Amino acid sequence: MAEPSAATQSPSISSSSGADAAGAAAGGGGTCPGLGGKSCASSCAVHDLIFWRDVKKTGLVFGTTLIMLLSLAAFSVISVASYLILALLSVTISFRVYKSVIQAVQKSEEGHPFKAYLDVDIALSSEAFHNYVNAAMVHVNKALKLIIRLFLVEDLVDSLKLAVFMWLMTYVGAVFNGITLLILAELLVFSVPIVYEKYKTQIDHYVGIARDQTKAVVAKIQAKLPGIAKKKAE
Repeated sequence: MAEPSAATQSPSISSSSGADAAGAAAGGGGTCPGLGGKSCASSCAVHDLIFWRDVKKTGLVFGTTLIMLLSLAAFSVISVASYLILALLSVTISFRVYKSVIQAVQKSEEGHPFKAYLDVDIALSSEAFHNYVNAAMVHVNKALKLIIRLFLVEDLVDSLKLAVFMWLMTYVGAVFNGITLLILAELLVFSVPIVYEKYKTQIDHYVGIARDQTKAVVAKIQAKLPGIAKKKAE
């Protein structure tokens, strides 16, 4: 039997491509390749931000948050918030006065310089609010279930891991305060992903070795600790 010609196949290909494009438009921007095909636009935006896809945007966010954290490390929250609000008001008031003077000199009737932003509807609908609350409740319920499992010792090894981690955190807390940890966390968030993307093969190799050694140590501990029921393979 003769195979279909390219001309016969092209309509189906074009139609499927058109359907995919329409689905992407209807789904709010399509999928995010860096997140395994997830279609969440906010997740794509965060992914692009921490991977420095747009250097100017990432630099602005990184610089602003870092300056804010450094300010919080040196001053109180009230002082930092007050200075930020004063700085913002200084910019907007100065620009408002400047535009008013220009309009008076040129005798123009351009109106309020921020009118386009004042007319933007920023009200949060009840439906959107409920969606955010429902999404948050899913994570809250998972966290509560995990806390109950750990503190009521459903799995002895997992509870011991938490105890060891908290014990190590007491030493970390003696050296660093909360703001310092947030600064370090931000530096890691904006540096580790891009480094991992560049040296993925080498990092995966060493991480695999460390994971195998960790599993071997945990298996030895589980074998020696009494009263731990080994999970049977289903």
